[in-house]
Amino acid sequence: MNEKMSIAVVGGGIVGSTTAFYLSQQPNYEVTLYDNGVGQATSAAAGIICPWLSQRRNKKWYQLAAKGAAFYPALIQDLGEDPDRSAIYRQVGALVIKKTPKLLEKLEKIATKRRETEPTIGELSILSPEEVHEKMPLLHISESALFASGGAKVDGALLTEKLQEQALKNGACVMKEAAELSIQHTQPQPYTLTTSSGQKSFDKVVLAVGAWLPEVLTPLGYDVDIRPQKGQLVELHVNAETDDWPVVMPDGEKDIIPFANGKVIVGATHENDQGYDLEPTKRHLRVMLDEAIELAPDLAEAEIKGIRVGTRAYTSDFAPFFGEVPDAPGLYAASGLGSSGLTSGPIIARILTQLINGEDADLSPNDYPIENYISKR
Repeated sequence: MNEKMSIAVVGGGIVGSTTAFYLSQQPNYEVTLYDNGVGQATSAAAGIICPWLSQRRNKKWYQLAAKGAAFYPALIQDLGEDPDRSAIYRQVGALVIKKTPKLLEKLEKIATKRRETEPTIGELSILSPEEVHEKMPLLHISESALFASGGAKVDGALLTEKLQEQALKNGACVMKEAAELSIQHTQPQPYTLTTSSGQKSFDKVVLAVGAWLPEVLTPLGYDVDIRPQKGQLVELHVNAETDDWPVVMPDGEKDIIPFANGKVIVGATHENDQGYDLEPTKRHLRVMLDEAIELAPDLAEAEIKGIRVGTRAYTSDFAPFFGEVPDAPGLYAASGLGSSGLTSGPIIARILTQLINGEDADLSPNDYPIENYISKR
């Protein structure tokens, strides 16, 4: 009987938890997930899955994000959830607001063209201010909005919790502690992770630590092009049944995301030069809330239930990357997902799993070259 291959996943966010879940389905792998839970972007995030209405010009980014959006229903089903009823992910439609009717019509043409290859977009229509208010009663706007029925909402904390729960059921081990990586290339199991409770060596390791990737790889002689960005969300409560309301994407990046039982998330901020600070910043939160209240005046009376703070990872050219770390066979990493982590994280995890399994990948890692961002000194 062949001995199982030992694989560690470091980082329990969207990429790490999804990777651990899919690897744990393989009977010939022994999977251990390490996560200390500090500063994780996913656990703080509630997001919109609607990349088709982005006007970002990076075609490789769009290809990845669109593939990620299309993958979500399968991921939710793999977790044993009903995509039409799940509290984790639901397609409720997305409303996009632009500054002028001309910009809105331009976006509709782009989305209509994209729908030829991305049917997940669903139905597209430009709604009058009255129709917008009917779909989303909080909104009081004088402009029209573009509605895409395939737009979805996802709760990052619930998703990672479910992924880890299912990985445990599949036999994976989850260690709630920080782990330090060391490499001994001459050993049969070259990768060792050291925690407060001891050491363990592995055949392969996946680094899914987001903005903390430099902290892991710099001591091992690597230069890593990653910088942290602080993001804050506000959780509000309104007296309404909000579960079926669509998500709202205003001009800019301050989204409004309704969940069940009156919960409405507003966010997120994009704060550079804050390092890994996780303290709420009242000034940024106030500006963000004021912008949301302009569109949805009733939010001024909403009760603030909580503030979520996380740290995103960005590269210098704002592009994500993933694959095998240079000069380290069997060591994989993914980072640089920025504010689209909830959209592209699961598909990146699926591709990492395919690479480890020796399967054809859904997308080529060559289009997201890790060597452009991680180099050996």
